[in-house]
Amino acid sequence: MPAIIIRPVPPPEPDEPPPPLWRRLMWFVLLAVMAAGATGVVAYTLRALPFR
Repeated sequence: MPAIIIRPVPPPEPDEPPPPLWRRLMWFVLLAVMAAGATGVVAYTLRALPFR
């Protein structure tokens, strides 16, 4: 049996209230920071390669 690292979460029920605004915004901020960091890592890696 494979190890389950992340357990799936079912979608919310129709009558269930949405998560708090701060939690939804935190996901957006986290994704934006991670994307900027990944872009920076790729950019500096390409800059360090000798293309001449």
